Amino acid sequence: MATITADPAAANSSKPERDARLASSEPGHVAPGEIALGVIIGRTSEFFDFFVFGLACVLVFPRHVFPWAEPVTGTLYAFGLFALAFVARPVGSVVFMAIDRRYGRATKLTIALFLLGTSTCLIAFLPGYETIGTWSAVLLALCRIGQGLALGGAWDGLASLLALNAPESRRGWYAMLPQLGAPVGFMLASGLFAFFETQLSDADFMGFGWRYPFFVAFTINVVALFARLRLVATEEFRRLLEADELEPEPVLATVQASGRNIVVGAFVPLACYALFHLVTVFPVSWINLFTGRSVGEFLMVQFAGAAIATMTIIMSGLIADQIGRRSTIALAASLIGLFALGSIIGPLLFGDSMAGQTIFVVIGFALLGLAYGQSSGAIAENFGTKYRYTGSALTSDLAWLVGAGFAPLVALAASSRLGLPWVGVYLLSGAVCTLGALALNRRLGTTA
Repeated sequence: MATITADPAAANSSKPERDARLASSEPGHVAPGEIALGVIIGRTSEFFDFFVFGLACVLVFPRHVFPWAEPVTGTLYAFGLFALAFVARPVGSVVFMAIDRRYGRATKLTIALFLLGTSTCLIAFLPGYETIGTWSAVLLALCRIGQGLALGGAWDGLASLLALNAPESRRGWYAMLPQLGAPVGFMLASGLFAFFETQLSDADFMGFGWRYPFFVAFTINVVALFARLRLVATEEFRRLLEADELEPEPVLATVQASGRNIVVGAFVPLACYALFHLVTVFPVSWINLFTGRSVGEFLMVQFAGAAIATMTIIMSGLIADQIGRRSTIALAASLIGLFALGSIIGPLLFGDSMAGQTIFVVIGFALLGLAYGQSSGAIAENFGTKYRYTGSALTSDLAWLVGAGFAPLVALAASSRLGLPWVGVYLLSGAVCTLGALALNRRLGTTA
């Protein structure tokens, strides 16, 4: 006679996941604050890895991997490799969703974060073009694809868990907490690059200095892994899985059931995602290629800008709880549209004007924080219970691909040939798409 297991979730979970659950120090309810901390640590590790690569696309790879190309062309080639991760990310989501269903979320996260950390860390050992020729670009591309696949697998549902555990009157506040990982990750990356760029000679920086931030990535990812595993192993997470709140549904079934929400939801945060790399990675390329300003000094200005973004992300939570998430996103998109118009009429980032560059960074980061603070929550709320986990992951992948993946490449190509006002045109198109998607969402009856 077969024995019926008293704990169905434990019976269906993988051995690593059961071990992690047993090792959890507090196997009962997890407070929203604990969930938020785990999510922030996880997001910080992901964004640190991506920003380190993005900054190296400006400061290192054009000279290390593409020395035969003139500086602007070499940077464009590097930005082409930068976009590969955003193309690979949806593939990673599909692959790791299957791993999640078969072996459990703890196993999936362990593989994904080790892949992310390893892919980033291996870049520290990358030989240059002078040593292995074009194989240097091939190896770099493979590492970048590894980052993208891993980021697709790093989607853990903790942001949804946080929202489901938050008081209804403070959903906006708790929705913004996971977003704090982005500015923290950028501050770590920009601070490290600024230190090595200003403290080392050019020869030493290109010889070994640029490699240290990539070494750091592996350690940060290990810390993030343990922070997230502790939450995945909790009783609270298990109960939500049993209720199908965070169950990884098959991708095809999700697309068939919620394809409209995935497409419309991907355009809701487009203004934010378009702005994302236009105030982080792209300005560094412009400063490096077309001005005489110290890149290290400009990185510290961006560091301060990221601190401002942290404050406006927090503000977005307070505002959203007063006027609603949809209205907050619409407000931020409208302000980004005005900022874009200002950049078209009279570019704030131009020539050697340090004041203009600083104004661009300060305003850009402030608007980025306001918009980004509620973007994740808007994506998750487009879906019903059954498809929330997989649908949110696919929507996020598509939004990042369309809005941010090619932003540095398009912005540098357009501005270097046609002038800086075209960066404003690109940003304005993102703001228009966000406002249009919000209007369509309202007409279709979906929530945001």
